[in-house]
Order: sequence, then structure tokens, then C-alpha cells
Amino acid sequence: MLTRLGLAVIWLLHFLPLRLLAPLGRALGLAFYALGRERRRVALTNIELCFPQWSEAERRGLARRHFQAFGRGVVEHGILWWSSKGRVQRLVRIEGLEHWRAVADRPVIWLAPHFIGLDMGGIRLGSEYRVVSVYSRQKDREFDAVLYRGRTRFVTPELYSRQQGIRPVVKAMRQGLPFYYLPDMDFGERDSIFVPFFGVPAATITGLARIARLADAVVVPAVTRQLPGAGGYALTFYPAWRDFPSDDDERDARRMNAFIEERVREMPEQYFWLHKRFKTRPPGEARFY
Repeated sequence: MLTRLGLAVIWLLHFLPLRLLAPLGRALGLAFYALGRERRRVALTNIELCFPQWSEAERRGLARRHFQAFGRGVVEHGILWWSSKGRVQRLVRIEGLEHWRAVADRPVIWLAPHFIGLDMGGIRLGSEYRVVSVYSRQKDREFDAVLYRGRTRFVTPELYSRQQGIRPVVKAMRQGLPFYYLPDMDFGERDSIFVPFFGVPAATITGLARIARLADAVVVPAVTRQLPGAGGYALTFYPAWRDFPSDDDERDARRMNAFIEERVREMPEQYFWLHKRFKTRPPGEARFY
């Protein structure tokens, strides 16, 4: 019932212009910050681990800005799910397309870290290009159906669940579809190694290097940022990585985390601090959450 009510509100709000949606979303985020005790604690723990040199006031200020950006992203998802292709394409502009086109004759992995605009960038690309991606099924069936429809409503992608493994993904890449890949969350110990993220050992999957090796693919980072005010979003392609993958999974995982750290420092309020990034700990180490 609550899911239906929330989706109905987002559907109603999607008719509003961005200049009204953005402040409404930021207000929703502040309310979530005030009421969402558990997620507020997770965000503050993550921020303290990554920025131990900051004062408590600075960390709480970043957390509030993150919740505002998150709230704005939630209400603006209505545009992705129910607005026209033209409005979606106006919502998200694409920068640096030449970096992808320069290597488009090879299998390509679009490295897409978990920033607030992640879905905005993915659906924007899917409105124009056929892609392959992987998704996690949601426990709530209605919400899962809305997410799935939102990600497949324009140019139909090859979309696989994590349970299906990487073989169909590699096959689609070899057929010319770019892989929109989100490997920077804590997926547990399986296929992970501990490498630093902001100096803290973080369980990091080795999938980026492994898939690049299997598909003989090149990595082109694709990062989406939420623009100030009511400016929408910008997806930026970065130059293709040279000498990747190497013959060392740890070196490759460190390279990925270092790249993401650089982007976080550029827009710290937009990284997904609500995720328990440091949930999995090395043997014998105390839990953070």
C-alpha cells in the first residue's frame, strides 16, 4: 500500500517543471534526513570513515546535502519512468561522447559508479542506444516492475539479473552492445578482495577487470552528476583507460577505487552514502554498522 502511494505521488509530481520539482525533492530529502534515523547513521558513518579529518559539523553538513540531492533524485525519477523520450533527453545532457566513439569498434564497458544520477544517465543512454546491463531484483514486486519498465521503455536493452551471471553479458558485448556496469558496491566476500577506498579496506569485486579480460573490452568511465538548481543532469564520458586490465586484480581494483575517489571529491554530496559500503570486513575486524 505504501509503495503504491509513493509511486502515485511521484507520478503526479512528474507533471511539474524542474524548477518546482527540484526544491520539492530537496525538502523531501531534508525530511528523510530528520526521520530516517538508520540511513542517517549509515551515511554519517561512511562520511566519517572517508573524511576523518573533517569536523562533525562538516560531516553532518555533507550528510544533509546528500539527503537533499537524494530526495531530488527520487522525485525526478518520475520523469524517467513516465515522461516522453524528448523530456528525458532534455533532462540529461551527454558530454565527452567522442571518448566512447573513439573505441566503439571494440567491446566497451561503461564504468558507472553509484552517484545520485546513476539511473538518469543509464536511462538517458538507453533512450538512444542499445546497451547491456545487470540489475538486482527488488523485494517489492510493484517497485521492481516500475524500475524494470523505466529501464526498458525506449530502446530495449539486454537486461540481466545478477543471478544469471556474466556469460550473457559478455556475449552481448561481443555483439557490439556497451555494458553499463555498476561494480562499486559491497556485494560480500564472493569474488571480492579488500582494497582501500578512502584509506579504508573495502570489499571490492574484481568483475571490472575480469569482464574486460573475458570480452577483450576497453573501459570508458561514464559518470552522471546532478546539476545545481534545476539544471537537470550531465553524463560525462571519460577517456578510455589504457593498460587495463593488468595481470594483477588488486592493482586493477585499486585503480577503479582511486578513480571513483577522485569523482567523489569533486561532488561529495552526490555519492551514494546511504549504502553500507564497508559492511563486509576483513577477518577479525569489527563491524562499522
